[in-house]
Amino acid sequence: MKLTPEERIQLHGFNNLTKSLSFNMYDICYTRTKEERKAYLAYIDEQYNADRLTAILSHVAEIIGAHVLNIAKQDYEPQGASVTMLISEGPVESAPSESFEETPGPLPSSVVVQLDKSHVTVHTYPEYHPDEGISTFRADIDVSTCGEISPLKALNYLIHSFDTDIMIMDYRVRGFTRDINGHKLFIDHEISSIQNFIPDTVKNMYDMIDVNVYQEHIFHTKCKLKQFDLDNYLFGYTKDKLSTAEQQEITERLKLEMDEIYYGKNRV
Repeated sequence: MKLTPEERIQLHGFNNLTKSLSFNMYDICYTRTKEERKAYLAYIDEQYNADRLTAILSHVAEIIGAHVLNIAKQDYEPQGASVTMLISEGPVESAPSESFEETPGPLPSSVVVQLDKSHVTVHTYPEYHPDEGISTFRADIDVSTCGEISPLKALNYLIHSFDTDIMIMDYRVRGFTRDINGHKLFIDHEISSIQNFIPDTVKNMYDMIDVNVYQEHIFHTKCKLKQFDLDNYLFGYTKDKLSTAEQQEITERLKLEMDEIYYGKNRV
């Protein structure tokens, strides 16, 4: 619903609320030999190198209507990458009223809103089990904005930018701003769950758990892919190359790994 100027909250000065989204994703692979593990990590490093991650963050900045002021990026040895962007206010006079609605955000488009003193960062963490078998890739993206819009509007694009088995998302509103009468506002938009910013087509693919602290404006959602196809977790070959016993053993190891990451605890 589009709000009229009279219906919108009138603020005293700039909106000083800080809205922060942390988007954490995991990709899991079974690598039965050192050679497979090395090839998988090389593949991940190529797929998510600093240049590719810079392009992803540039699209995030486009979606939330920000100017990119500065980019620092680095590929690490033996693996991993980081990108940090400093972004500033977008070239518009007012934020669109639909920014307040609990709906999935767009894929890359010309959405623009007000921002100031904000940043977007990403760090990657390839990792593997010391006894071979399981390799994982984790990417952490943080989007922090000031102004009226929530960085949750970039969530839809981020989900579609990574082929992920597990997603863990945190959203928090910090600080306060004031209305024209000096009354403090500690949040300026309605939100009941991060899930409301995820399309139904994506939600249908994942099991989801919410842990929200409404009075503190803290929202937490984690997601684990429902369907399991062993072929999606083997690197360089398919399950028909394995015996039935091998398929069962590998499946159990992969599902255990995903459950431990999803629930945040060791289960053996």
